Amino acid sequence: MMNYADFLARKAKVFHGSGIDARELPAKLYDWQAAITRWALRKGRAALFEDCGLGKTFQQVAWASAIGERTLFLAPLCVAEQTVWEAAKLNVDVRYCQNQEHADKADTPFIITNYERLDAFDADRYKAVVLDESSILKAFDGKTRTKLIQTFKRTPYRLCCTATPSPNDIAELANHAEFLGLMTRQEFLATWFVHDDQGWRMKRHAVQPFYRWLASWAIAIRRPSDLGYSDDGFTLPALTITDSIVASENTSGSLFPELSLAGIQGRMAARRGSLEPRIDVAVELAQSNRSQWLFWCGLNPESDALAEAIPDAVNVQGSDSYGVKRDAVEAFVHGDIRVLISKVRILGFGLNLQQCSHMGFVGIGDSYEQYYQAIRRCWRFGQKSEVFAHVIVSDAERAVVENVRKKEAVADALSRDLIAHMQDFERKELVA
Repeated sequence: MMNYADFLARKAKVFHGSGIDARELPAKLYDWQAAITRWALRKGRAALFEDCGLGKTFQQVAWASAIGERTLFLAPLCVAEQTVWEAAKLNVDVRYCQNQEHADKADTPFIITNYERLDAFDADRYKAVVLDESSILKAFDGKTRTKLIQTFKRTPYRLCCTATPSPNDIAELANHAEFLGLMTRQEFLATWFVHDDQGWRMKRHAVQPFYRWLASWAIAIRRPSDLGYSDDGFTLPALTITDSIVASENTSGSLFPELSLAGIQGRMAARRGSLEPRIDVAVELAQSNRSQWLFWCGLNPESDALAEAIPDAVNVQGSDSYGVKRDAVEAFVHGDIRVLISKVRILGFGLNLQQCSHMGFVGIGDSYEQYYQAIRRCWRFGQKSEVFAHVIVSDAERAVVENVRKKEAVADALSRDLIAHMQDFERKELVA
């Protein structure tokens, strides 16, 4: 009689892929980057879960170049230009285009655009697709996520690139598996997980088969040594996080205003009630030195007030045109803007802003992922200086900060656990 472990072993087949063998890759790639790229090429459809600054852009460009087919890269706002610059270092011509007509006139098969412009392209014209910062699959509404999956379900070559996910982030892993055509979300859950009064959890006998299957289509690393390579050049500098707590205008009638933060309305009221003192702290920080500063705001009144109070600041808003956003990012990267103000959902994903080492959060939300992504714009491999991050909140919002910190600790532990489960399987995959 077949036991459950045998059932899983038969049901969860390792993904062998149907890609290509490519030995000639750009010399600029580190040995471990080249090994991962060759593996992804053999698979044809794969995911690179790598921490910020490990060179995912080089790897995805090398992957597309080796395939040699017409390729569409999709990236968050303003990331496209950085991909174009990085590709040029590998002598690969990646061209930013706004629509299919523009792409048809480009004299290169490698086209990059933003997720928001997907409807302007004909996916059937491309044999390969790259999703940069593919974790935003779960950030999109269900309709957009489904559209991405359906649009590229016939595309032979697919590559997803994002930071290391948590094994408990079922939505992210399931979305990637479905986009790559490996399992539907329903199959994913039925195969590996059970649902009880605490939510979804992995089946007891599924742990090893699950990670073996995951390693057959995804590489997850936080540093090169996870794959047995040297970490030379990939050591993060120090990160100093300072909390600045200001007094809030207590309109709740409670002796403990932090207890009245239940719901979005309570939190928004707390943020608005402490706007002026938080802006004062941010302005003082920006004027404390002549370094570049990056400020993250959550509300338009925050960014507007901060931009008005700092003469040399540039405020990038959602209503700005793509060209305005692009020019501001490029000017900041080149040091022509000293203080940049924006929201995490606008400039917080994928950008390399490591020339800056000072940032401030003018308030903070509940999302650990947004907090992590914002920190990683500057604190990433390749950063040469210690990074200073200031979290400026009211006394009524301390519980929000503590909650994000708890999520951070849990995510860090789970990420390390995922890599520990996968690394032996990954190393065997790379030499297969």
